[in-house]
Amino acid sequence: MCATVSFVSDKPEVSRRKGTVISAEPRINDRIRVAEVRLIGYDGEQIGVVSIDTALKMADEVGLDLVEIAPDAQPPVCKVMDFGKFKYEAAQKAREARSNQTHIVVKEMRLRPKIEQHDYETKRSHIEKFLKGGDKVKVTIQFRGREQARPEIGYRLLMKLAEELKEVAFVEFAPKQEGRNMTMVLGTNVKKAAVAKKSSTSSTSSTN
Repeated sequence: MCATVSFVSDKPEVSRRKGTVISAEPRINDRIRVAEVRLIGYDGEQIGVVSIDTALKMADEVGLDLVEIAPDAQPPVCKVMDFGKFKYEAAQKAREARSNQTHIVVKEMRLRPKIEQHDYETKRSHIEKFLKGGDKVKVTIQFRGREQARPEIGYRLLMKLAEELKEVAFVEFAPKQEGRNMTMVLGTNVKKAAVAKKSSTSSTSSTN
């Protein structure tokens, strides 16, 4: 019989072997107040349904804890384990998972529909730098006065930018009009961005 493993929060638990207070954890040892449990041995052996007293005795004999890992099963599933070691390993895995997550920042760059070429190239360079660094970029075209009657100018400018940066980016959200602004979000193509960044660095080194 298979059961979904889920830990439930209860009052603070006490590890009988370690004598430490643990909060918001699965029920362990004497706090497992049921008549019988489906027991899994410390080596993963499926022992089967036994009385809670028998399960507690088996855990005590090997100096380990009895931990309720599937409280909603009938009967609840418990496992004999070193609860302190289990908590430590779980915390380690959680830290590793957090450290492996890629932190993506959304930068923002504002342009005018009739931006001068020099200013455009400067801002495009900044956007490219953000993308190569692994960040997304929200590009906003700001319309003023009569410019609002010509949204196609802003659209063409955004698509031109996307085309020129296609080696390091892709259009995550297409240009969209929002009041006086038109926005587009560029997502970074990490692999291409890394190659482009390396190529740029190599070119600079050879020049020097």
